[in-house]
Amino acid sequence: MSKRIFAIAGVVVVFGAAAVVALALWPRDEGSDAAVPPLSGVLSADAGAGAKLAAELGQSTDGRTEGALAAPTADPEQVDAYAVDPAVPPFPVRPRLKRPPGAGLLFDVDTGEVLWARRPGEERPIASLTKMMTGLVIAERHQRRERVVISAKAPRVEGSRIGVLRAGTKAPLRGLFLGLLMVSGNDAAAALAEHDAGSVGAFVKRMNRRAAELGLVCTRFAGPAGLQDTGNESCAYDLAALARADLDNSWVAATVRRRFASVPFPLKGGRLELANNHYFIQRGVAGLPRARVTGVKTGLTNGAGRCYVTTARIGGRHLGVVLLNSPDPINQVPILLRAGFRAGGDA
Repeated sequence: MSKRIFAIAGVVVVFGAAAVVALALWPRDEGSDAAVPPLSGVLSADAGAGAKLAAELGQSTDGRTEGALAAPTADPEQVDAYAVDPAVPPFPVRPRLKRPPGAGLLFDVDTGEVLWARRPGEERPIASLTKMMTGLVIAERHQRRERVVISAKAPRVEGSRIGVLRAGTKAPLRGLFLGLLMVSGNDAAAALAEHDAGSVGAFVKRMNRRAAELGLVCTRFAGPAGLQDTGNESCAYDLAALARADLDNSWVAATVRRRFASVPFPLKGGRLELANNHYFIQRGVAGLPRARVTGVKTGLTNGAGRCYVTTARIGGRHLGVVLLNSPDPINQVPILLRAGFRAGGDA
């Protein structure tokens, strides 16, 4: 098979005698304090015309790519095993979104096959999907048992936070890692970045270097948390590849699929209680009762809109959805996954 390169987080900290609990609230996301408006929208099955599919992909009807919507390319020496295939219509799954996302991809996590795509090579801000790379870099370079000195800067980072970090204390890396990926803690992202590289800026260079190693040609990071919209971008192709890399890392994979965690932490009561803020981790996938959601991350800023990377398994099949700037991810993710599993006879 030819290869190409390639939440929702409101966090509430509840203080009690026994523990501090960080809970995800729906429907909110980590990059914004504004509540998500009511969700609506319909996805209906449709064979689709070739010209319309080509337009969604940024291609002319004769298959040529046009402008920024073309699939990214890279030096063949950088092609990594996690890259997904080029998105070439007609697709096995060909739904028509009434209010489509800015960009999206439905893919097979195990093989990299693309089942559906919309503007998969278009570069867009990705909000807290950024933490998919932050977590991967930390998991590849560190151990759970390490202790992290909390700087004066980390507890003051804006947006969603674990909320219990105190400057000058030492926190277990394991707890920070869980807080990074489960509740999208921006404070945890800053603390882990400083622990790894000495400064946030130096860590961002490592993130970008790792992206290049993975062949993520439309990805650029400006911070470890995803708060910036300018200069912090990726595309659906690259995010699908990054999701495959995350799920191939046992530590990241075990973290992003967890619903809850309770870990020792230096605070009153001695334990940090966390609930994953990924909607589908907590709620499952509507219409797919047998599906086991395996990850991965959500994000929201004003510039990025609602962004989801969601993966799920039924039996031996593992599918993933990337949605960037989706007006209705709560409905669009399940409908795409249902269509994908049904196309393979698994639902």
